[in-house]
Amino acid sequence: MNPTTSILSLPEDCVSTILSHTSPQDVCRFSLVSTTFVTVSNSNLVWKTFLPSDYEDIVSRAVNQFSLKFITSYKQLYRLLCRSLLIDGGNKSFMLEKYSGKKSYMLSARELSIAWSIDPMFWSWKSAPESESRFSEVIEMRTVNWLEIEGKITTQILTPNTTYAAYLVMKISHRAYGLDNAPSEVSIVIGNKVKRRKAYLCYKDEKKRNMETLFYGNRRNRVVQEQEDGENIQVPCKREDGWMEIEIGEFFSGEGDEEIEMSVMEVGHQLKGGLVLEGIEVRPKNT
Repeated sequence: MNPTTSILSLPEDCVSTILSHTSPQDVCRFSLVSTTFVTVSNSNLVWKTFLPSDYEDIVSRAVNQFSLKFITSYKQLYRLLCRSLLIDGGNKSFMLEKYSGKKSYMLSARELSIAWSIDPMFWSWKSAPESESRFSEVIEMRTVNWLEIEGKITTQILTPNTTYAAYLVMKISHRAYGLDNAPSEVSIVIGNKVKRRKAYLCYKDEKKRNMETLFYGNRRNRVVQEQEDGENIQVPCKREDGWMEIEIGEFFSGEGDEEIEMSVMEVGHQLKGGLVLEGIEVRPKNT
C-alpha cells in the first residue's frame, strides 16, 4: 500500500497529531503533498505544539500589544514570534528560530552591566532608528581604559536540551581607536564552570595591517601564532542585519535552571574608543 495514500485516509485530527510530532519545516513540506495536508498543516492543533510552553507569558510582555490583536491562529502567532519581538519595556527581544521553533533572546545594552556607562565622559547613550537597531537605544564608547561588559540569563527561559551560543553584537564607529591593540577576554560562567577565550573587538584592513607591520612589527603573524599555539581568538563577523558579532562562548541548556554569566573584559589600561554596542544575543548554536 502506498504510504502517502494510507496517511491521507486517516481522519484529519489523527494526521494533525502525527504532524505535531514533526517540526515547523516538515509541516510546511507536507503542505505541498496534497490539498488535505494544506488544511491540516494550518490547524491550530499542529501549530500550538510548536509554540514554547511559556508563549502566553512572552506575549503578555510584548511592547507592541496592538499588533497581537490581529492574530487569529497559532500559525500566525508562530510567524509573528519568528520576527524580533520587543519585550520587557523594550530592553529585550525574543525570537523563535523559524525551522526548529527554538527560542532566542537578545539583551539590549540597557540590560547589561557596563563599567562606567553612567558617566558621559566614558560612554554615550544614543537613540537608534528602527531601521538600524531593534532597540531604541545603543551605547557608544567615547574613551575608556577599562572595558567590562556583563550580561546574565537563565537556562529556564531557553529551549531545553539545546546547545546555545552568546554573541556580543556591535559596530565600530569611524572614530574608533585602540580596539585591536590587545585582545579582550570573553567568558561564559555556569555555576563553577568557566569557559574563557580571547577576542579582538575589531580588525584592520590589509593596508592598515601592512602599515602596522612596517612600524610596529607583525601583530597579525603574532595572532596567527597564538592561534597555532592553541589560543582560540575570535574576530568580529558580519551579520545580515548590518551589525557585527563576536562569539563569547557556548553552553548547553539542560532540563534544570542555571544562571549564565556572559562577559567581555579588557583591563590592559590601553585607551580605546569607538565601540558601538547593541547588546548580547543568546541563540541556538549553528542555526
